[in-house]
Amino acid sequence: MNKLLVLMLSLLLAGCGGSDSADDSASINIAECDRSDINSQVYCKLTADYLWYDELKSGVNPLAFNTPSAYLNQVIAERDRYSFIMTEQQYQDRYINAVFFGYGFATQRTDNNTALQVLYVYDAGSAAQRGLRRADKIIEIDGISVAEWLTRLDAGTATNDDIYGPNEEGVVRQFVWRKPDNSQRQADFVKSTVSTNTVMHRSVAQVGDKKVGYLVFNTFIELSETELEQAFSFFAQQNIDELVLDLRYNGGGLIRVANQLSSHIALPKLQGNIFVKYRYNDKNTRKNSTVAFALGAGRTNLNLPRVFVLTTAGSCSSSELVINALNPFIDVVQIGETTCGKPVGQVPDRVGDYRLFAINFQTINALDFGDYFNGLSPNCPVNASVAGDWGVSDDPLYAEALAYMDNDSCSAVAVSGQSLQQRRTVEQVQPQWLRYHEQ
Repeated sequence: MNKLLVLMLSLLLAGCGGSDSADDSASINIAECDRSDINSQVYCKLTADYLWYDELKSGVNPLAFNTPSAYLNQVIAERDRYSFIMTEQQYQDRYINAVFFGYGFATQRTDNNTALQVLYVYDAGSAAQRGLRRADKIIEIDGISVAEWLTRLDAGTATNDDIYGPNEEGVVRQFVWRKPDNSQRQADFVKSTVSTNTVMHRSVAQVGDKKVGYLVFNTFIELSETELEQAFSFFAQQNIDELVLDLRYNGGGLIRVANQLSSHIALPKLQGNIFVKYRYNDKNTRKNSTVAFALGAGRTNLNLPRVFVLTTAGSCSSSELVINALNPFIDVVQIGETTCGKPVGQVPDRVGDYRLFAINFQTINALDFGDYFNGLSPNCPVNASVAGDWGVSDDPLYAEALAYMDNDSCSAVAVSGQSLQQRRTVEQVQPQWLRYHEQ
């Protein structure tokens, strides 16, 4: 299952769409609003709430598409990389219940398509329980090499179901993987419903005379409220001096959770200041509003004067919002690669048995800055790579953060911003950074 971009639930989502009012479509005098088919109803909603409604493609027949997803992709604005639609059940499972069906890990191709490198594993999944960890490389599945599987997949002679098995409870596949120390492991993984923890890692390290907290945070959903409170309570008990916040794979989510995370980091010094301003299209200016930093669901606040944030092009939406919201008030040292560039958001809107996530507002910070469609550039540009499990000293992004703490400046290994921007441009053409392959 692919990891979706930005997801917001009962309040607002940084980078999703829909309407939070009663029914704006009633006042829209277009033929589609009088039709009952899903695609026409989607267009009706877009006309009312879509931020770029005046850039919707004309002459696209809603009845000519078999699925609302196919139709949406054809009709949205040319600039829109983020709007999507899913079934109501998918929405409930993924973002309310925080579950998906699989083995519980995410990978990317590596070593010239001869292996799948593990990016992260969910604690409750079969893969984690049988010893699979970040940085491991899967080299064989069910007696066939990964190189062969990927060749077949690319040629169209095999599917993901052939490789990993159908989405049925109890399906078993034998995996062989290589650890970073080159030792080899083998185990049977069993498909099941997997709870998706959003805090992937938390730890405290003694670095010189400082206690450094390290938090790997993967998505902003309702479950995150509890997990963040637990993580920051742990940091407070350890009395940390610095915090490294790792958002490298975090595609976004609930804005209220972004507010909570920001407040955990720097309240009470943020108290009463502006967290975000929402700006809707000219049909919905009554919805424009300003929200202050707030305690939210969390109770533990560290009052830190600065935070180190690790980013890649996979850091999107609410991840960027945290950076942009904190920047006017504390020292935010961004390390890694330029973020995805999504200063816009949405409210998931119910349309029949679907949830429409269409861009319907822009977010700006206390200084009225929100124009980062090309992404937020790092203070210390560093190419991301998977060196080992979370918190290893030779992870290039984490190591750069620790080096900055020592010298109060970027290290000599920080590469030029131009090379990272060129890399990001290539990735936008083939946006694999938007969706890491989850099983």
